[in-house]
Amino acid sequence: MTSAHSVDPATPPIQVDPAKLAADIEAVGDRLKAVQSEIGRVIFGQEQIVDQTLAVLLAGGHGLLVGMPGLAKTKLVDTLGTVLGLDNKRVQFTPDLMPADILGSEVLEEGEDGRRHFRFINGPIFTQLLMADEINRASPRTQSALLQAMQERKVSIAGQDRVLPGPFHVLATQNPIEQEGTYPLPEAQLDRFLLQIDVGYPDLAAERKMLIATTGADEDKARAVLTAAELQHAQRLTRLLPVGEKVVDAVLRLVRAGRPDDSEVPEIRRHVAWGLGPRAAQALILSARARALMDGRFSPSIDDVVALAHPTLRHRMAVNFAGRAEGVTLSSLIDRLIALVA
Repeated sequence: MTSAHSVDPATPPIQVDPAKLAADIEAVGDRLKAVQSEIGRVIFGQEQIVDQTLAVLLAGGHGLLVGMPGLAKTKLVDTLGTVLGLDNKRVQFTPDLMPADILGSEVLEEGEDGRRHFRFINGPIFTQLLMADEINRASPRTQSALLQAMQERKVSIAGQDRVLPGPFHVLATQNPIEQEGTYPLPEAQLDRFLLQIDVGYPDLAAERKMLIATTGADEDKARAVLTAAELQHAQRLTRLLPVGEKVVDAVLRLVRAGRPDDSEVPEIRRHVAWGLGPRAAQALILSARARALMDGRFSPSIDDVVALAHPTLRHRMAVNFAGRAEGVTLSSLIDRLIALVA
């Protein structure tokens, strides 16, 4: 049984001209720097958050933005849609939201000939960039409506598969403190997010700049820098970046050490309830490639793996009861894993 990322042995390998690949990487890297600059005109003091979110999109994945209210999570997603030239929609998740409110539904209509027929009305999921705002406020039934879409880029409704637009990405937000009346995301859905991006407070200089820029008569608006087709080209290029054996070995060692049954790290064996699956390794490789492309580099390094370890792994592990009682945190355990390869 092959995974979604496996290669059919009957499919001939893609032939890549090294000179053309190098020129493409340089050109796309310059375009991505323009994207970062344009986003920076609107989003202040969150450069690392912006870079991680861009890495998610370049890798063709989905992102979970976790942070306190008022930290521009919604504005970031809206700005990304504009700058990247994507059609984007927002769904405010609430306890009474139903799957049909996201996916769409069939309605019975009467035609000019007097005959009745069903017509499908697309839900907001039929877009290129979907913002799932406060995703944990919806019931598990509604949350599960996103699972097939996030993995397969299609939805099955009334026995018919309907393909979603390309590219298709979900950027979901979550409030980490207000948990009353919420439904924690199941592990299977968390694993489908390429990165969990923790959004913190801006520093003093950025907050000062933000106050001046957003409380006056005029406020800067983001402009389009890329088109959807150019983003898809960058996504294909991301997967063409070669990955060295040392980077692959580092990813494998880090991920396999994050499994409590046979970890070489004593703290992981004692304090982790469930550990890292193969999708964690795939996510690390893809996001490291994306980070290298944003820097205009031809191949990811171990430094990329280290930089992306926390957002890649923090939602794919859980501290057990004994660990929580001793005050062990996921962050400290991931730091212990990073020490194996840094």
